[in-house]
Amino acid sequence: MARTPRFHIGNDGWIAPARHVPSPNFNTRPVGTQISLLVIHSISLPPGKFGGPWIDALFTNTLDTTAHPYFQTLAGMKVSSHLLIRRDGSVVQYVPFTQRAWHAGVSQFQGVTECNNYSIGIELEGCDEQGYEPAQYRVLAAITKLLQKTYPGITAERIAGHCEIAPQRKTDPGPHFDWKRYRKSIQPKLDKKHRS
Repeated sequence: MARTPRFHIGNDGWIAPARHVPSPNFNTRPVGTQISLLVIHSISLPPGKFGGPWIDALFTNTLDTTAHPYFQTLAGMKVSSHLLIRRDGSVVQYVPFTQRAWHAGVSQFQGVTECNNYSIGIELEGCDEQGYEPAQYRVLAAITKLLQKTYPGITAERIAGHCEIAPQRKTDPGPHFDWKRYRKSIQPKLDKKHRS
């Protein structure tokens, strides 16, 4: 089993170690906004296919829409996410956490709309029809715990799937995402002397 890297977040909102592919699709969060929501997404381009340069291209507005028939449906779309966790657990960052990525679209969480304003978006390379890789769960857990430490507003209750904040439009991260496994992996470990 590959060792999960020790991640850290700089004052500029970039995480390391990660491959940084800056996206132009972001803007400033509203003044005074507290980062208080983590949104889990999934993405594969073309749908159900993994690897390749297409996700980077989509998030940097350089997608060749002639390369695959599906890509024509994405023409002119300007979207981004803060992070992508590939199938092998490698991490790509497109937007610093301090900035507002364009990942949630029309959305609301607990009655508050415009989730992009106060959330961080993490994409898992995957789709509704397949499960996720162990490396993805390990890296997602490590990054989640770091984000919770850096941004205390992201409590366990304020982690949601894209399907929860945009239920009429989105289904990701899909039925094969193991929420129980993920939530267990981010629970604080109790010291032995405190265990019953």
